[in-house]
Amino acid sequence: MTEKEKMLAGLPYSAVDAQLLKELNECKDIIFRYNQLLPSMRAERTAMLKELLGHVGDDNILINQPFYCDYGKHISVGKRFFANFNFTVLDEALVTIGDDCFVGPNVGVYTACHSTDPVERNTRREWALPVTIGDNVWIGGSVTILAGVNIGDNVTIGAGSVVTRDIPSNSIAVGNPCRVIKKL
Repeated sequence: MTEKEKMLAGLPYSAVDAQLLKELNECKDIIFRYNQLLPSMRAERTAMLKELLGHVGDDNILINQPFYCDYGKHISVGKRFFANFNFTVLDEALVTIGDDCFVGPNVGVYTACHSTDPVERNTRREWALPVTIGDNVWIGGSVTILAGVNIGDNVTIGAGSVVTRDIPSNSIAVGNPCRVIKKL
C-alpha cells in the first residue's frame, strides 16, 4: 500500500511521504489563492471550491475566507453548505458533511491522530479517522470536532464545544467534552 492508501484506510502512515507532501503543498497553493479572492467574487469562489473539494452538493456553497484544509479532495459537503471565517479541516481522512449544514466561525475538524508517546510521535507516523456530519446540523463558533466522530442529523453543537464522541440525531449538545443536553 502507498502511504496515501494507508492514510485513507485509517492505518499508520508516514506524514513526511514525498507524495503526501506534494499533495499538501498543491492544496495550500489553491487555498492561498482562494483566500485572496475578493468576497464579492462569489462565482469565482464557488468554482474554486468545486475544484478543491472532493464533492460539492450544489452552487449554493459559501465558505468565508480564510479557509484552511490539508488536501481538500477528502472533503464532501452537501447542498446549501455555509461555513464562517476560519473554518479549518485537517482532512487526512474523509470528512463528509450533509445538506443544509451551517458552521460558525473558528471551527476545526481534525481527522489526524498522533501518538501520545513522544518518541513514537517524533517518527512522524500518524493515522487518521473519518468524520461524518449529518443533514441540518448547526455547529456553533469555536467548536472542535475530533477524529472518528459521527454527528447525526438535526443536531446543534453549542459554541466552544469539543466533540470527542458521536452525537446522535435530533440532539442539542454542548461542553468539553461535548455531551447531549436535550433531545429534540
